[in-house]
Amino acid sequence: MSTTESRLHLTEPLSGCAERRTLRSMNPATGEEVGAIPMTPVEELPMFLHRARAAQRSWGAFTLEQRRDALRGAAARLEARAKDLGRLACLEMGKPLAEAVGEAKYAASSLVGELDECVAALAPEVREDARTRSTLVFDPLGVAAAITPWNFPILMPQDCVIPALMAGNAVLLKPSEETTLVALEWARAISEDLPADTLQVVVGDEEQGKALVASPVDLIAFVGSRAAGKHILEAAGRGLKRVILELGGKDPLVILPDADLEAAASFATRNCFRNAGQVCVSTERILVPEERADEFERLLVEKARGLRQGDPLAEGVNLGPMVNAGQKRHVLRQVESAIAEGARLLLGGEAAEGNFVPPTVLSGVKPSMSIMREETFGPVAAIVHYRTVDEAVAIANDSPYALGGAVFGRDEDRAEDVARRLHSGMVGVNRGCGGAEGTPWVGAKESGFGFHSGKEGHRQFAQVRVISRAKGGT
Repeated sequence: MSTTESRLHLTEPLSGCAERRTLRSMNPATGEEVGAIPMTPVEELPMFLHRARAAQRSWGAFTLEQRRDALRGAAARLEARAKDLGRLACLEMGKPLAEAVGEAKYAASSLVGELDECVAALAPEVREDARTRSTLVFDPLGVAAAITPWNFPILMPQDCVIPALMAGNAVLLKPSEETTLVALEWARAISEDLPADTLQVVVGDEEQGKALVASPVDLIAFVGSRAAGKHILEAAGRGLKRVILELGGKDPLVILPDADLEAAASFATRNCFRNAGQVCVSTERILVPEERADEFERLLVEKARGLRQGDPLAEGVNLGPMVNAGQKRHVLRQVESAIAEGARLLLGGEAAEGNFVPPTVLSGVKPSMSIMREETFGPVAAIVHYRTVDEAVAIANDSPYALGGAVFGRDEDRAEDVARRLHSGMVGVNRGCGGAEGTPWVGAKESGFGFHSGKEGHRQFAQVRVISRAKGGT
């Protein structure tokens, strides 16, 4: 066993424990096994937590700069391993190889900047008035549990784990059972210069996740479905634990009457079908003016036909499979239900071999249809025709989800006014919803509880304390 494996405590069973169950990672494109690893028995979690508590006492005593320096070397390791990490992500969850390698390279290139951003966010801050000088300090919470999804199996662990570590917490990472192997390789790169047990990986499925949430950790950072987020919040509430949830989305694209339809259709093609629609900020609802619907739909269908679906390892493929058969069934059920309720199928919708769902475009979708109410998480564009902009805004806001969104219009001031009326936590004008460097990734309504990234997000991984003294020493 390597030194890093010892730090992560992946394969050392406790004496007296029953034989471990095996987690098998399967390639969703071929059905072949990618690899297997012993699962963490839930009875071992108290030992994981004990080790994390011991490690946190020394790690939490490091200065911000010392923590940054201990993590900085991981950037070069991630860059050197980017092709291997990307290929493993491609094999485990079906993301096209170029996109998966791009995810790994972005994780490497952005890490140093994120570390510096954490230092700036978590440094003591002085505030004073005529009588009092107060210092805001950002201390460790203790042990953080990070539970991350499969659709971005490198970036999502990084977004949850790095700010938790920089705040001085020890971390127990429970990656998705669909993409555990690539998460382990990422954790090995991160852990190489860390004190033992500062970052440990819990291998498992829903059983391990629930046990981790129920354990006496101090913070839970979760990225995943709204339903799972609600269960976590309810369970964590009994111990009043700090909780950060990034949950699902049902993102609207509002196309205004003056929009550049070519640009809007190009954006919709990317944002509806990227990663086979398995993105929390995928465009799932498209609202287009009645008088421009035919033209927009023609453009979207034409562009969607140009996508190449197949083995994600193959060159030129830009649309891979659903992560598993269950997700495929979910997506096809939504499409079939929408057609039964009166939607028109313009493209796709047919069954395909294996876990593949072809790019699908539906027109004549009504706000009352189930496909407008439930997250799809698949390569489906659902188009609604509207008469007035007020109607479009009302339809866009008629959802419990409010993560991202987009508004397209040539008059950008007017488009921004419409964007301000949407409930979404992040809205792009003539572009996607991602913000400038240093902005948080934040959802509203039932798409988020707390948030991460940026100065404001990094601080949620720490305990703020206000230390005050009289000015002048009196």
